[in-house]
Amino acid sequence: MTEVTGTKERTFTENARRQQIVAAAIDTIAEVGFAQASLARIAERIGISKGVISYHFAGKDDLIRQVAIEIIEASRAYIIPRVFAESTGPARLRVYIESNLAFMREHRNSMVAILDIARNGGVMADGRRRVDGRDAGVAVHLLEEELARLQAEGEFRSDFDPGVMAVAIRAAIDSVPQGLVRDPDLDIDHYAKEIATIFDLATRVAG
Repeated sequence: MTEVTGTKERTFTENARRQQIVAAAIDTIAEVGFAQASLARIAERIGISKGVISYHFAGKDDLIRQVAIEIIEASRAYIIPRVFAESTGPARLRVYIESNLAFMREHRNSMVAILDIARNGGVMADGRRRVDGRDAGVAVHLLEEELARLQAEGEFRSDFDPGVMAVAIRAAIDSVPQGLVRDPDLDIDHYAKEIATIFDLATRVAG
């Protein structure tokens, strides 16, 4: 099995090694921070040479950008199917909130790592951003569209602004990674239930 990337085909073994390196980078950043997460330190974590990383990635910038991409893609793959498995607006909203936070609970190191990348290593040497700030904007926009659609279908009350509600929901969700940095034992499940209930009450049709 191969994956075609540009003119190069990656074998199954190469893809597995890349995934291993990305996972090691995430754990290393979560443990020692972005600034201290050198290629040598990441390589040592999984018992390979720095040269092996250099074979698969064009330096730390390339590796860290891939880390950010994979965390974002993994979160989408986790959340989206769970949301669309629900048939009603209120259920979808609750699952959207709870699955976002469940992903954070199950991938604590990923959350800590991407927060540290955004804060301390967000811009690469060539000026490109490792964590694309547009992703947050896209998330708000897509949520706003879904809230408006369900509102129009009578699933939610009609007198709230979907844009403002989407921003508020994402703000509540996106505050959690910082909480994980401060408190590794943060009770995310409790937090998820509380904010899901808050926004259920805020959007519920009266009656």
